[in-house]
Amino acid sequence: MSDQPNIYITRRLPQPALDLLASAAQITMWPGELPPPPAVLRKEVAYVDGLLVLPSDTIDATLLEAATRLRVISNYAVECNNIDCVAATARGIVVTRTPDVLAETVADFTIALMLMAARRLIEADQYVKAGRWRTWGPETLLGRDLHGATLGLIGVDKIAQAVAYRAQSFGMDILYHTPVRNIEDKQDAELEYVSLKRLLSESDVISLHCPLTDDTYHLIDRDALDLLKPDAILINTAPGPIVDTHALVLALQQKPIIAALDVTDPEPLPPDHPLINLPNVIVTPHMASASVQTRTRMALIAAENVLATLRGEQPFAMVNPEVWRERVISIGRP
Repeated sequence: MSDQPNIYITRRLPQPALDLLASAAQITMWPGELPPPPAVLRKEVAYVDGLLVLPSDTIDATLLEAATRLRVISNYAVECNNIDCVAATARGIVVTRTPDVLAETVADFTIALMLMAARRLIEADQYVKAGRWRTWGPETLLGRDLHGATLGLIGVDKIAQAVAYRAQSFGMDILYHTPVRNIEDKQDAELEYVSLKRLLSESDVISLHCPLTDDTYHLIDRDALDLLKPDAILINTAPGPIVDTHALVLALQQKPIIAALDVTDPEPLPPDHPLINLPNVIVTPHMASASVQTRTRMALIAAENVLATLRGEQPFAMVNPEVWRERVISIGRP
């Protein structure tokens, strides 16, 4: 139908989300695995009412200058660090995201990284496949117990709380630090609030769960890394720039700490990046939410956010609700 809104999707989504979008809109989709080139995206946004993007797409002020019809940007992600939300707000464009739905899945993955690092599972797999397994040895591939270890959570969002719940099952002691303390932060687990310095110096495993802000950019810098125990494990499933990558490389080269990273800065890492070849690093390709169920739920939320906005209904998880309030006022709704 010609009166349906036009929506551009920057990558193929799970089929249920595509079916939902196609039932109510004219959709155009970039077919490649990599993000569409800026020139292509700039051309497409000039003709669409809605834009559904991934965290690997950069939506900046220059691009938005071409988006004369655009009313909503739906980000298929928890954060919106890839979108210039100030520029979008100035142009009256609603920006939405997909929080909460992935907390349990990312928590599962965080525990998986913890186990891989502590018990040297990747090394063990490579050891066998390289033909080095000749016999049972009392000191072969010795790892570390999680039972009785101390877990330090930096940030206590829903993912961190789900990690804490799982870590309790291992018998871990749990510390946390966050700039803003909230009584609800402790509802799912027995957590002890401590200073950042104490958390870094006393934790056997540190897991990052804070959003990227001016205050958390390079929060884990050289000074922070110097505080870690010599055999500490650092896990990051939060935004990559929270960790100073250069400082992390130096720390990994100088002492036997282990880093287990699902996110990096830059992302993706170049093939010749020093993190790739360090033996005490595990790197996965930003896949902590990558289960069929969760990615499908995320896609459906992202799709519904676009459609709801274009129907004139308030969408879920707006980043800039002031734009919506202005729209309501302008059409005279109560």
